[in-house]
Amino acid sequence: MSFINAIGTAVPENCFPQMQIAEFMASALQMNEYEQRRLKALYRSTKINQRYSVLSDYGKTFSDYEFYPQTSDLEPFPSISQRMLAYKKYALPLCLKAIAELGELPNITHIITVSCTGMYAPGLDIEIISSLGLSTNIQRTAINFMGCYGAFNGLKIADTICKANPEAKVLLVCVELCTLHFQKKMDEDFLLSNALFADGAASVLIEAEPSQKNLSLAMKSFFCDLYFEGKQDMAWQVADFGFEMTLTSYIPKLVKSGIKALTDKLFANSGLTKQDISLYAIHPGGKAILEAIETALEINTNDNRYAYQILSNYGNMSSATVLFVLKQMLKDTENIHQNQNILSCAFGPGLTLESMILEIV
Repeated sequence: MSFINAIGTAVPENCFPQMQIAEFMASALQMNEYEQRRLKALYRSTKINQRYSVLSDYGKTFSDYEFYPQTSDLEPFPSISQRMLAYKKYALPLCLKAIAELGELPNITHIITVSCTGMYAPGLDIEIISSLGLSTNIQRTAINFMGCYGAFNGLKIADTICKANPEAKVLLVCVELCTLHFQKKMDEDFLLSNALFADGAASVLIEAEPSQKNLSLAMKSFFCDLYFEGKQDMAWQVADFGFEMTLTSYIPKLVKSGIKALTDKLFANSGLTKQDISLYAIHPGGKAILEAIETALEINTNDNRYAYQILSNYGNMSSATVLFVLKQMLKDTENIHQNQNILSCAFGPGLTLESMILEIV
């Protein structure tokens, strides 16, 4: 068994109320009055209060834009190369900010980076090592383009490393700059994704022994499954003007139909039952997804409160989000205690359903 011994999180300095972002989108899409009313209703329905972005433009009028063209229709719309240059500029500082929250690092032996919103080489792993003055012989793994469940794959790799080498000290870093990929299209899928996604980074220290200083999370069991019927309903592809996210309204129904079977298999593998679960750390992919999970697992909004808190205050930061949820839970020291089991899930393209059971130690 391996242990999550510290979690660090970070967001950019630009924080925008959800309805201010709706105003930006309505202007950029040059919507008429009826379309604006519908868009604002969509934004209110998300239950997101605020979101963060590395771009300051979402709070400005077009004459003051710094990333987007200073034109009312945002033309010429930024290319994929312009967006990747912005990713390279902003991703590393946000990663370093999240890592700083971990405190003094031990002798890191492995680094795992997770991201689906940007790529370049030499990449984040090498830049983090250089910036922090870490050993140049650290073993490196990059997990790219897996979407919102990417952190689970990073945790599973770290778990395998620590089980194979008890001396391993693994640094996992997830960073997502989703707002670089705003798509200026009126399709329902794009309107929905524009309403949900935000920027953030999270770091995790994983070791073979629990921390002696604070609460740790023992990684007890994992289970993953694919539901191919949802392959076309959640997708993420590189296009000429950024990464295009397909996210249909059918996703909550698919998650609802698959989550019970997924968790039943997870429990069977772990030797536990639902009655052994005290806490829930669900990836807040959106309000409808959280409600679908509550129905399928027969839990209530209070059980799911940490996910709602993160959704409200940060939006969906793709792979980093579930780590924000876990950190939010660990801060609630009045309501958590040792030996409680946590059920955690996330979902992404495929349709992929990831799950794990953690124990507070």
